[in-house]
Amino acid sequence: MSDETPQAALAAANRILAHENVLDAFGHVSVRHPNDPLRFYLARSLPPELVTERDVIEFDLDSEPVGPCDTLLYSERVIHGGIYRARPDVNAICHHHAAAIMPFCLADDLKLRVVTQLGATMGPHIPMWDQRDAFGATNHLVTRADEAASLADCLGPHAMVLMKRHGATVVAKDLRELAFRSIYGCRDAELQLRALVHGSIDVFTADEIALAGRFPEATLSRAWALWRSRLA
Repeated sequence: MSDETPQAALAAANRILAHENVLDAFGHVSVRHPNDPLRFYLARSLPPELVTERDVIEFDLDSEPVGPCDTLLYSERVIHGGIYRARPDVNAICHHHAAAIMPFCLADDLKLRVVTQLGATMGPHIPMWDQRDAFGATNHLVTRADEAASLADCLGPHAMVLMKRHGATVVAKDLRELAFRSIYGCRDAELQLRALVHGSIDVFTADEIALAGRFPEATLSRAWALWRSRLA
């Protein structure tokens, strides 16, 4: 990604995550500005599979466009500004409602665990945020700064947060790691659901997750190259 603009890389990440069944008509991806940590890039309101470089807009951490803007924007863009404000180490964010993840947001007794080596990218703990706890009855969209701050607080230092009755938000150091974590998080969830049909399942220990989850850049680049090639 070093030879392309962050706007172009972000457009590719949108299309990759749509093609790999993390995003559908909804959900969104952002990347922090490479030279200004107080700004980030996010597309205008479009299905992720249709996002191009020309659709990418620059925002401040209040999740407002930096320059004049007369196009429709994602209503939940505050998720991105709120997390970038709270987590200086995060440089890429994906909010999604993937079908593989949703059962873990709906069933109280169903816990998302690491069951594969690649799934270790999710980390040893995945917190659950319930918008109802702090804000009562809502439409379950995160559209206010205080809601985004609450979500970021629940995320804490972790790589991913589930959102009760809603979906998931995933964070990473860059777009390659974000795509890897989002895709293999969903695949781990799908495999867990399939295995549960046959009985109880074995899961990775915290020590095993720490060892398995040390993915080098070569691994991330290899996966990104495959997913990028499928866009052609």
